[in-house]
Amino acid sequence: MKKVLIITYYWPPSGGGGVQRWVKFVKYLRNFGWEPIVFTPENPEIPSFDESLLNEIPENVKVIKNKIWEPYHYYKKLTGRKKTENIQTAFLSEKNYSSGVIEKLSIWIRGNFFIPDARKFWIKPSVKILTEYLKKNHIDVIVTTGPPHSAHMIGLHLKQKTGIPWLADFRDPWTNIDYYNDLKLGKRADKIHHRLEKLVLEYADTVTVISPGMSKEFNQIVPKEYVVIPNGYDTEDIEKNTKEITKSEKFSLAHIGSLTKTRNPENLWDALKQLVDENKNFAKDLEILNIGKIDISAVESLNKFGLKNFLKQVDYLSHDEVIIEQRRAILLLLLINNTPNAKLILTGKIFEYLVSLTPIICIGPTDGDAANVIKETSCGSTFGFDEVDNLKDNILKLYQQFNKGEITTTNSAINKYDRKYLTEKMSMLLNELYKDNSIT
Repeated sequence: MKKVLIITYYWPPSGGGGVQRWVKFVKYLRNFGWEPIVFTPENPEIPSFDESLLNEIPENVKVIKNKIWEPYHYYKKLTGRKKTENIQTAFLSEKNYSSGVIEKLSIWIRGNFFIPDARKFWIKPSVKILTEYLKKNHIDVIVTTGPPHSAHMIGLHLKQKTGIPWLADFRDPWTNIDYYNDLKLGKRADKIHHRLEKLVLEYADTVTVISPGMSKEFNQIVPKEYVVIPNGYDTEDIEKNTKEITKSEKFSLAHIGSLTKTRNPENLWDALKQLVDENKNFAKDLEILNIGKIDISAVESLNKFGLKNFLKQVDYLSHDEVIIEQRRAILLLLLINNTPNAKLILTGKIFEYLVSLTPIICIGPTDGDAANVIKETSCGSTFGFDEVDNLKDNILKLYQQFNKGEITTTNSAINKYDRKYLTEKMSMLLNELYKDNSIT
């Protein structure tokens, strides 16, 4: 069986969206003639734990681990955070801590000195360990997945040292990621980020991305072919977690994932406030369920619109529990970051939303990648960041259907997002790299 070395920072028991993409690929790669070997840190700084994902890993998959040093221990001490607290990159706007100057200084240091990211100290020892490993063990293709983009730097060095075919998988952009400007980069640091990004795109034999928009964006940096392999849903997850699920008795609007400052949907809060003020029954039935971290800016907005008492906040659930809650909800909220790159954002959660048979309300660009998926699958509606009246009318219509027990949705044209199909597509790329390398 052909062998692929997968370099990933996130691996179970790490939880969250970033880990699932390659856990699912690893789960099914053997079906298509590839034996996965995983390289990951032994002591990563991870956003959350999900022990249930360990069950997704096939038996006897080799996982190589090495200890790494990260600066987050000192960052936590400087900003007054607990040792056990997990750091979330997207929460750069948090106001929970009084050390404002230190917080800003820490962010500036992170952006200007820890390039490409705070996991930079993982690069050199990993290259050394893997170079020795590759001398003794045959590997046909190397895969790196980022962010963190330090993983791609490991791949770049290994490509230069060994010549083994290299596939770089981008789950998010690099210099166009939504929080890039919040890093307060100087000209030198910004130049280095762009140079490293370009090197990775040039040297990688194949580059995969999760959305058409990201493909177009990278093509402006380095013109070449970029292969879109989106995230998806696992039929096995759905089948094992959907037995005897009872819909919520509340008119529950559920959001899964971090509710960050850039995802804070003030137009949605405005529409809900108007409906609460105008309709006593709506006010009695409404529930806003957020499963994931919530930024203080979103809490302040809910207070401003008088909706705080409707919020049911759950900091974290396992992946299995999330699937159940998606089916229980009456509506699912897909909140796109209100940032310059909003059109190309295609979050992983959308694909599990699709198979939940729960209508989706998306707040984001109506001509963006997420909106296009919702439109082609007929599973919901998308509203612009400033739309209020149309959004309000749509929610009221859905509430009326909810009262009649008639709220339904379809999920047409979703088979192409099945994890098994996507793994087959990924394996075909690996086969091409293997074939090309065999010829040369």
